[in-house]
Amino acid sequence: MTLTLTVSDEVRTLVPGFTHLAVEARGLVNGPSDETSSALLDEAARRLAERLDGQAPDKDPHVAAWRAAYSAFGAKPSRTRNSAEALAKRALADGGLPRINRLVDAYNAISVAHLIPVGGEDLNKIQGAMRLVRATGEEEFVTVAGGEETVEHPEPGEVIWCDEAGVTCRRWNWRQGPRTRIDDDTTDAVFLLESLTPMTLDELRTAGEELAEALQKVSPGARITVRDPE
Repeated sequence: MTLTLTVSDEVRTLVPGFTHLAVEARGLVNGPSDETSSALLDEAARRLAERLDGQAPDKDPHVAAWRAAYSAFGAKPSRTRNSAEALAKRALADGGLPRINRLVDAYNAISVAHLIPVGGEDLNKIQGAMRLVRATGEEEFVTVAGGEETVEHPEPGEVIWCDEAGVTCRRWNWRQGPRTRIDDDTTDAVFLLESLTPMTLDELRTAGEELAEALQKVSPGARITVRDPE
């Protein structure tokens, strides 16, 4: 069954230039990072450095648009960076990009190469449809702090992704919860690529197709569908 993804009118009004593209993948085989996934990350870091040409990531027009979006719902973008900017800063640092597992490496590589937030969710852990909404502040976000499971609540008005069980990602694409994240046992997943003006639909589709190719490299034989932007 295809996952239903909806964006609330409140979010559309807040940030009119928002578009997302979903890549669904089934029959995946995950595992520890390897030469193939590491090569994807290294190439992404090279492309990022070439794109920025010595500038900081926040000077990129797409990253700047995300900073403005975060400010629009009350987040401080210098303290809670969108996932693309946070990864880009790590890619440019001495330690480089982290190696997580093959599937996460693949979508992190696309995020860095295109400076676009990309998230991955385990389809078998999502409950019902996924919605991008502005929080009431009562929603539950189950996370881990100090080795213990804990429940947080988003700020009222904060933009969140959620399913029927609660929040899956806070502050749009800042912090994913552990409940639905991709791990070594993941076989079916959805990957969300999130763009704002000035990124064009053609650029978004190109990033989606590159993600599909990367997933085939790290998990040959997976059945992958690139959905139309919404």
